Amino acid sequence: MKRPAAMPQTPIRKQRNILFAKFPPGQVPEASDFLGKLEDLELERREQPRALGVAYDLHHHCLQELEGTLEDQGYHLDNTLMSKMMRALIYYVEETQLHNLDAPVRPLKRSQSEAYTHAWERHPHGDHDDTPPEWREYK
Repeated sequence: MKRPAAMPQTPIRKQRNILFAKFPPGQVPEASDFLGKLEDLELERREQPRALGVAYDLHHHCLQELEGTLEDQGYHLDNTLMSKMMRALIYYVEETQLHNLDAPVRPLKRSQSEAYTHAWERHPHGDHDDTPPEWREYK
């Protein structure tokens, strides 16, 4: 996943759960040891026996990268439909946030007013009113 070139001052902190499959058993402690070696990543055990909590800054890590690394190392993640849907949603949100960080800042107010100004200049206007003069001056 592409990281933004310039790092802003405010971190984007994420806290996620990584759910592991039932088989093979004992994956959570091993995965915790493996992920503990990565920099800028905080781990914590969850109440669920097959879950591992991770906290990270989006500028350094993303869930797709972490889970992909775990799968490359041979760990089996939970593949229930709900887990797949949540995973896809989180991947999309994080990718969109990273993309938006890399996007240039555009002053919307200025460009909108310019658009209205140009449209008004092209529009036929002036001292023309279709209302008859006797109706305009009615008292």
